[in-house]
This record gives sequence, C-alpha cells and structure tokens, in this order.
Amino acid sequence: MNLLLKTTHSNLKAQIAVTGSKSETNRLLLLQALFPNITLANTSNSDDSEVMQKALKGNEEIVDIHHAGTAMRFLTAFFAVNEGREVVLTGSARMQERPIKVLVEALEQLGAIISYEKEVGYPPIRIKGQKITASKVNIAANVSSQYISALMLVAPKLENGIEINLVGEITSIPYIKMTLALLNDLDIKTSFEGNVIKVYPKQQVVAKEMVVESDWSSASYFFSLVALADTASVTISSYKENSLQGDSALVEIYKQMGVDSRFENSSLTLTKDINFKPETLNLELNNTPDIAQTIVVTCLGLGIGCHLTGLHTLKIKETDRLEALRIELTKLGATISVTNDTLTLVASSSINPNIKIATYNDHRMAMAFAPLALKVPIIIENAEVVSKSYPDFWEDLKNLGFNVAEITA
Repeated sequence: MNLLLKTTHSNLKAQIAVTGSKSETNRLLLLQALFPNITLANTSNSDDSEVMQKALKGNEEIVDIHHAGTAMRFLTAFFAVNEGREVVLTGSARMQERPIKVLVEALEQLGAIISYEKEVGYPPIRIKGQKITASKVNIAANVSSQYISALMLVAPKLENGIEINLVGEITSIPYIKMTLALLNDLDIKTSFEGNVIKVYPKQQVVAKEMVVESDWSSASYFFSLVALADTASVTISSYKENSLQGDSALVEIYKQMGVDSRFENSSLTLTKDINFKPETLNLELNNTPDIAQTIVVTCLGLGIGCHLTGLHTLKIKETDRLEALRIELTKLGATISVTNDTLTLVASSSINPNIKIATYNDHRMAMAFAPLALKVPIIIENAEVVSKSYPDFWEDLKNLGFNVAEITA
C-alpha cells in the first residue's frame, strides 16, 4: 500500500507504547530455546521476531526467514550446534544477496558442517547440526556484530564454551555488550578483555522472567518528530536510562537537534526546545548505524547539513541504505553525497512536496522519512514494510494527529 502523509498542525502531544526491542527479543528467544525455563515479557511484535520464534519452535527441513537478517545470523549458529538436526536456511531474494560467509567460516573453525545451496558465501545454506567441542575461533571485528553475537549466544551450550578472538577494530560494541549483559543476567559467566570475548559453558540456568525493554531504534522516529515539530511533548514507554541498546545514544545526539529527554518511572518524555539554534551536525555512528537514516532525514527537515561516518555496515542491510538515502533525498531536493562509509548532506531551506519515497523493502526507509510530513505532504510507497520491526507505526502516527491516507499507485 502507498500512504499519503500530511498534517494540518505542528504541535505534538501524545503517549505512545512502543513495541519491545527486536534486538533484545531475538537474542532472548534463542536463549529461551537453549534454556526453556526462561520466560519472556514485552517481546517485540515485529515480523522478524515472529519469524525467529516460528523457526525455533518448528521442525521443518527448510526454514525460510524472509527478510529477517538477525534471524539468519542467529539461526545459522543455533542449527549448527543442534546435534542431529539438518536444515536448509533460506530467505527472500534480498536475503540471498546478504553475505553470511564470515559467520559460516567462524562456525567451521569450531567443527560445524555448513554448505552453500547456491552461491558461495550467501544463503541458502545447508546446516548439519554437530556436537561442538572446539572452543577457539577467530573472526573479523569490523563485520556485523550479529555474527559475533550469534557465536556468543550458543556458547553456553557448547561443551567447552567459546573464546572469540576479534581481529581488527571492533564495530558495534554496544550490541556485543547487550549480548554479554543478557548472558550475565542468566548467571552465565563471560569476559570481554581487549579483543577477546569468552563465554563459559552452563548447561542449566535458574528459572527467570526476562522483561524486554522497548525498542530504541523505533524511538528514533519520535525523536525526529519532536525535532521537526513547532512544539511537542511526546511520552514513549517502556525505556530505561541505563539501556543495553546502543541506539539509546539518541538522547545525546538529539540534544544537538533541539530535543530534551526526561526519564520517569519506565517512560521517556521528549520535548521540543523552542530556543534551539540549528547547526551543522558531525557524527561518528560506528556503534549506532541503524539510526543514520532517521538522523539525516531530521537534518533535512531542520534545514541543516550533516556529515555522518562509520556507516559501512549499511550497505549490506535490507537494502544498500546509503544509496537508497542518496536517491530518495535527492528527489526531495537535497544535495547529498555518499561513500562506502560516509554520508554528507548540504544544508537546504526547501523540500519538494508530494514526493513518492521508495522503501526498497526496508522498514527503516519508510519510518525515517515519515516525520517530514510535518514540513510537506509526502507519499510512502509499500508502507506495510514497517511490520518488519514496528507493525503499529502508522496507527501511532495517527494518534499524533497525522492524516494517514491510503492512495492508489
């Protein structure tokens, strides 16, 4: 479906309950499969988490995870150590273009048996689950942190645990620390010193309920909305000031874009600083690449320039996000340039109205551009893609007073 977004006012006031973190949920779903006496609360209702849950509970030989990148990485490790189980792990056409070789080779170092059904280095892959006794593995440190987390998550059930040597400069440390923290919450012993991660074996854990914090990546769109509004007071829940999620860096980043944050109980209230004076933004997003799309669109809406670095992982996401941003922002009248690792936006005082934004089967493209409706009417193509991480997004936008209307192509 294509949605036309517009609003007759720019004064936002609402209370929104945001779905649980997809990142935390998918990690905990895998840990629950390994330790069934764990119970989970406030889990994500995203497509990715539903696909992950179905795959972990099913017994099919062919496991199709569609567009769910996290599920592809985590399930590769899970099935590799699931002794006696053989599966073919596959996904959408785009998923079959996203590399998996680094993780496969790391698992093979441990003794896993994995082969490629089509192109070497890419899904679909055939996995023959083995009993793993080896414990030492080397893996590039600048790849997706999901590869590293996948190894860490299955490690407690390995006979000798795991010692991961990260080669080179580490990318997305917050997501690695999130995985470590969740393991520690289950009293699983870990260490992370220098470039070496150790996870020790633990066959059983004490029964415990694990409560998932709401998703900070999803919160980014409300930070953007508040930044672009004339006045705003928007409360979102449930969030913690000492979050495990790297995207909680939004609090400090959006201070630079006129958004004040206040934590109270389990809620976060965002208010517009009406005295804010916009300036060019220079950010290194190596640890928080998933919020780059939201940030650059906010800058366009504010009429400020930005230079963002540390974006190399965006080229292997649901789409090549850097190229997708360049194309769509240019349609809106922006002057933008990208490299393999950077994005530079030139300050501009105008935005072309009624532009159709292509979403490239990428949920974040749809939601990152939506706040621009506070400035000009905008059309989001294939808007249903938001179900990948935030199925209620369009309804929540309506609760903020937006006119959200389905239109023909």
